[in-house]
Amino acid sequence: MVTARITVNGKETPLSPAAAHTTVLDFLRERGLTGTKEGCAEGECGACSVLVARPGVNKPTDWVAVNACLLPAAALDGQEVITSEGLATGEPGKQPVLHPVQEEMAVRGGSQCGYCTPGFVCSMAAEYYRPDRCAHTAPGDGADLDGGAQTDTQADADAHTRADADAEHGPNGFDLHSLSGNLCRCTGYRPIRDAAFAVGAPTEDDPLARRRELSPPEPVATEYTQGDSAFLRPGDLPEALRLLRERPDAVVVAGSTDWGVEVNIRSRRAPCVVAIDRLTELRALRVESDHVEIGAALTLTEIERRLDGRVPLLAELFPQFASRLIRNSATLGGNLGTGSPIGDTPPVLLALEASVVLAGPDGEREVPLESYFTGYRQSVRRPGELIRAVRVPLPLAPVTAFHKIAKRRFDDISSVAVAYALDIEDGVVRKARIGLGGVAATPIRALAAEAALEGEPWSAQTVRAAAQVLRVQGTPMDDHRASAGYRSAMLGQSLLKLYARTTEAVSS
Repeated sequence: MVTARITVNGKETPLSPAAAHTTVLDFLRERGLTGTKEGCAEGECGACSVLVARPGVNKPTDWVAVNACLLPAAALDGQEVITSEGLATGEPGKQPVLHPVQEEMAVRGGSQCGYCTPGFVCSMAAEYYRPDRCAHTAPGDGADLDGGAQTDTQADADAHTRADADAEHGPNGFDLHSLSGNLCRCTGYRPIRDAAFAVGAPTEDDPLARRRELSPPEPVATEYTQGDSAFLRPGDLPEALRLLRERPDAVVVAGSTDWGVEVNIRSRRAPCVVAIDRLTELRALRVESDHVEIGAALTLTEIERRLDGRVPLLAELFPQFASRLIRNSATLGGNLGTGSPIGDTPPVLLALEASVVLAGPDGEREVPLESYFTGYRQSVRRPGELIRAVRVPLPLAPVTAFHKIAKRRFDDISSVAVAYALDIEDGVVRKARIGLGGVAATPIRALAAEAALEGEPWSAQTVRAAAQVLRVQGTPMDDHRASAGYRSAMLGQSLLKLYARTTEAVSS
């Protein structure tokens, strides 16, 4: 068996003697790379952010920022990682040359206590190297004619001269949503935003930029055992199904955004973890004449960028799903596999009339998502089965919307989630599909509200009547996120909001 190794800042590092459950965060810190820090241990603060080389969308390789606190170190066997320490360049024994994002953070006062800064820098570096961002700017953009950094006034003026610049997108194409998973308690976000909007494009001699032109590391089959625990990465789907048959006690992980929290916060340990995130059979995305098939192990970021808006309802969902750091690891299969009633993708997929393709020892079967959930965190998935893909039928409904009600605009868990897919023809609702989350033990279809809309004119009277029906769908409960009464009220308001927006669009 080949020894498990991770390439960290260009140097191969053996995984042993780390325990099988050791996170990337602890693995790095135990080796002196203390720029990677623990803040929340559940993927909400970004202090642990690092860069990983992953298959690219527009280039062979993308540098992707992930939460090191959630990811098992063994999941990066054979992979390449860059930490905040690895971004600077220079010869040993000499003063290092700061990376452009580090330089901008320094000169613009983007750090006070510095605890969160390395995580911000890594997330910022991932956006710095995003190929389609670089199309918006040229090497050196962000500096004045004398080679110094722009003043705040200059940066603000430039932001208003670019047609595609707004409060969340800089004149250099920088998307602030790339930092949505990073929190800062003392600096304030203005100087961090200024630094983000000031960086230019990578130069031709930038080693990390050149690395994007080469293929990413191939997935390697991993069998890493320490003591009574094992981390296994099968080489293909048949081997994965065999492992699940032989190890019914195994925990299946993809992005580990859910299991990582269990390990960190609840100290859960598994005798066997089976990783399926790099299985080729689970990573295809195909657009057929009658459906779109999305591999269960594709990350949400990969799906978002590969679909590029072709499924508008999913495009509306993605920016509201957790943070970019989480979306860089989280998968559709994982979100459905956990069976959580407050997951954000099930309501959308229910509205889209999606189905799940389950692969097991007896072959594959396709199950409509509305029949998939059977109880709280329970489903029709049998022991030994995996979610291989999600299928969305075509054509798509022309009127869609996703409303997420939460305490924060981004990076939060839903109190209520509502997804709509309506076919309105000649002012009449021909078909209505409404998916709900957070109002029952499982994600559900709002069947009664759908029936109240179908065949009726898309009018204020119809919508008000259907909103009253929607208010009593499900069995909402009181908890620390919202009361049952608030959840019910939000259901009705959501439909009224949709109607207001559709009539505004028509009148404009």
